[in-house]
Amino acid sequence: MSNTFFSQFLMVTNIHTIIMIALLVGLFVAVNKLKRKVKFTNLMIISIFLGLGLGIIIQVIAKFPSDPSEISWIKEISSWYGLFGNGFMDLLKMIVMPLVLVSIIRVIMNMKEDNLGKLTFKSMGMFFVTTALAATIGIVIGTIFNLGANVEVVNSSEQIREITSLPDTIRGLLPSNPIKAMADGNTVAVVIFATFIGLAIRRLKKKYLEIVKPFIDLVEAFYKIIVSVAITVIKMMPYAIIPLMASTIASRGIKSLLDVVDFILALYLSVAVMFIIHLIIVSLTGVNPITYLKNVSRALILAFTSRSSLGTLPVTVECLTDKMNVDSGTASFVTSLGSNMGMNGCAGIYPALVSVMLANMANIDMNFTFYSMLIIVITISSLGIAGIPGTATMAVSVVISGIGLGEYFPLVGAVIAIDPILDMARTMLNVNGTMAISVVVDKSLKHDINKGKLEKTL
Repeated sequence: MSNTFFSQFLMVTNIHTIIMIALLVGLFVAVNKLKRKVKFTNLMIISIFLGLGLGIIIQVIAKFPSDPSEISWIKEISSWYGLFGNGFMDLLKMIVMPLVLVSIIRVIMNMKEDNLGKLTFKSMGMFFVTTALAATIGIVIGTIFNLGANVEVVNSSEQIREITSLPDTIRGLLPSNPIKAMADGNTVAVVIFATFIGLAIRRLKKKYLEIVKPFIDLVEAFYKIIVSVAITVIKMMPYAIIPLMASTIASRGIKSLLDVVDFILALYLSVAVMFIIHLIIVSLTGVNPITYLKNVSRALILAFTSRSSLGTLPVTVECLTDKMNVDSGTASFVTSLGSNMGMNGCAGIYPALVSVMLANMANIDMNFTFYSMLIIVITISSLGIAGIPGTATMAVSVVISGIGLGEYFPLVGAVIAIDPILDMARTMLNVNGTMAISVVVDKSLKHDINKGKLEKTL
């Protein structure tokens, strides 16, 4: 009875667990004191290094085990750290769907119909183009690193994920049940549902303004409230980053990283190259890249540590609207789409690198046709990839099946073992791509509006 209480309920059976929890609380106290003296963005950077150091300390005490999951007190620490780190992400996810719903309704009911069409067309076009670029970069760097050519074949219990056809994938994005779509985190379905409501309100305002006015006021009031809630939750970020970072390092182990160091380097290099391309795209709109990085840094830091594009969404929207002066409607619309499609890291670079690795391991000839097909499959399959941790594996399943490598999926075992380390960079790139596209689309729409006004004046 006693052992069950401590091991399964309380999750404290070792003095190391108590020490590490106490150390985390001590770091929280230190962060609380620093927040009065240090800027919020700098405080988050400090939190990353504190979390990294804490994770390394845990590894040192455990004597760098090859499989940390077999050590009970590390599992206990991960559970307690998850209370703070993943608990914060749960709070963020709590406001994601209400924020998406009310933001889209608000922007649609106040937007001109031609602007709505331009917003949708430009956003989706940019997502597809950047995903194709990301896939190309992944293929080039994967080929340069010659991934998989000298890798020992690793047997894995991982099974290829169930593949959904393209028609079924697109149909799955439709809001047959809006409540279920919100519960499942299907932001595209919520966007579609909100768009219909927004269009109906705008149409009804012409004849029945007095009837729909209370609902319009409710939408405006609810938007203010949900934004205020988001700001309150965001202020907890520095406290969440420490356990999120520490848990990732502690639970993965150093040895598992060394086994596939070439893949890690290839992925991080690919992410760096695509990140620079994002900055170039932003700079073409007249925005200083350094200023841009300073303004969106908190979203990038949270994305890196939390590994959730969808969970980061409220912070992403806040950075775009408050720091980059992007229209709130544009920011909400583009980032909502970006949480389900066109993710440059998870749905672009990662499947490309894995495909090249598998082709080398299976001694498959990679020619122009192979590469072309791979880019097309990656771009199309980027539709409907949910922005939560772990879905990159689904993207890989879809892509390698699409190019005929599905039977080799078990060979990805070594890479999947260190997925959280890879997911940190992938998610940061996903979020940065969404923000870069938001800035570009917003600048483009404002240019079109100003051009239209000038033509009317002339």
